[in-house]
Amino acid sequence: MKKLILFSLLFSFFTLSSQTQTRPENWFNLSPDQDSVPGVGTEKSYAELLASKKPLTVIVAVLDCGVDYTHEDLKDVMWTNPGEIPGNGLDDDKNGYADDVHGWNFIGGKDGQNVEYDNLELTRLYRKLKPMYETANPKSLNKSQQKEYRFFLKLKADYAANLEKYSGNYTQLKDMSGRYTLLYQSIKPQHKTDSVTLPDLQNYTSSNATEMKTKMEAMRFLKSGAAPDLGALLNGINEAYNFYKSYMEYSLNLDFDPRSIVGDDYSNSYEKYYGNADCKGPDSFHGTHVAGIIAAKRKNGIGMDGVAGFVNIMALRCVPNGDERDKDVANAIRYAVDNGAQILNMSFGKKYSWDKKVVDEAIKYAESKGVLIIHGAGNDNVNVDTLAFYPNKKYAGKGEAGNFIEVGAISWKGKEELVADFSNYGKKSVDLFAPGVDIYSTAPENTYKDASGTSMAAPVVTGVAAVLKSYYPDLTAKEIKSILIKSSLKTQTKQKVKQPGTEKMVEFGSLSKTGGIVNLYEALKLAAKYSKIKP
Repeated sequence: MKKLILFSLLFSFFTLSSQTQTRPENWFNLSPDQDSVPGVGTEKSYAELLASKKPLTVIVAVLDCGVDYTHEDLKDVMWTNPGEIPGNGLDDDKNGYADDVHGWNFIGGKDGQNVEYDNLELTRLYRKLKPMYETANPKSLNKSQQKEYRFFLKLKADYAANLEKYSGNYTQLKDMSGRYTLLYQSIKPQHKTDSVTLPDLQNYTSSNATEMKTKMEAMRFLKSGAAPDLGALLNGINEAYNFYKSYMEYSLNLDFDPRSIVGDDYSNSYEKYYGNADCKGPDSFHGTHVAGIIAAKRKNGIGMDGVAGFVNIMALRCVPNGDERDKDVANAIRYAVDNGAQILNMSFGKKYSWDKKVVDEAIKYAESKGVLIIHGAGNDNVNVDTLAFYPNKKYAGKGEAGNFIEVGAISWKGKEELVADFSNYGKKSVDLFAPGVDIYSTAPENTYKDASGTSMAAPVVTGVAAVLKSYYPDLTAKEIKSILIKSSLKTQTKQKVKQPGTEKMVEFGSLSKTGGIVNLYEALKLAAKYSKIKP
């Protein structure tokens, strides 16, 4: 689900605050030793280690909500299917997907429609089991049914907790959005600009008690520095309202099921050929931001620079606003592998799995073909050693994927705030950490924005892995994983940091397998020892 991203512009009635600290815009590409921020050493690496080397181009698949492949900073780095003739409606390369020029969309229909919103997997599973077990007598159930019944009770409790969590804020923000919209529309005509400032509010005479209440609230927010003017405040409230609205109207709505748009046989997890060629989709912010972190064109004088300089981005749309479906994820993995991707970035995840087996099989397929998968650990500030987060490297039954890297997020602030407050963690499950707070990257329609999440940390690692593969193409997926882990900076392993979501102080090294932060400079030095390719 795209909740793996924490929008920097999103603030609610409960979280309005001003940011007093600043950081370098490209901090994730900077170096701890030279720039005093825990970046990955990208600029230092290009200047000191790569200037005389000749790279090859690596295909990186971004499995996400879509990528704006026309973006000024991405259009030159997009993968283009060499066997496909754009726009002719034919499957020219006979791979089963017509007009898949820059990738494919597994959550679209043949008629061109797209799924934008979907349920949580929790909602889908609860809806499936509810008719069977809502009024069931536990004593009349066989052993297999008893197990499923206990799972249903867990789902029911979790669903109720989520409904309670989001409904209150939704109701309050809906009220605020309406009141602040009316206030803004009342004051704005009196001014020549869209900016309604604190003095403007102070000088405005309210027409009724409700408007007076809203005016006084707004003045308190502006005095606190939460926003520069009423228009910005209203935008923030609406961002927050729309966030909660999506949960109440789509994610948790038992009566909402958009799968008919796709038109597939959803009961068949192994069906492959469905969807459409629209790999941008209706809302591509998340995927576009991820793609920019990996490979926005370097040194072109515009926007920002990605980590990797020699990458082609393959866009695979399989993540809606809501939880992704296992069938679509599995097919996106297989498409990427079959069409030449060497590294996959997966910045999404969820608490429940509909069909873990089909995803496991796709990950095993990628491993058999030497393809590396990099995944964001999630933003629920929980220990994923004890609370499962899907997809993951652990196969159902036994064993785990050797080509799968799980990534937590760190902040530029360092010290006790080194680990992002939202990041999931786990001594057994999370491999390493990477920059994931206030990351400036590409956004749709030639724009750029900050965003935070393990969604941002994963593509930083993907970019580092792509640089290794570009300059040392003989390295295998498992070797690259080993290099990234061994070379990760362990200098802060013993440092006391806040455990995500708490005020408890713990050693940074207790939150991941390595106790390390990914570092391109050190990874390149180690890669030179692994590789048979010598200067």
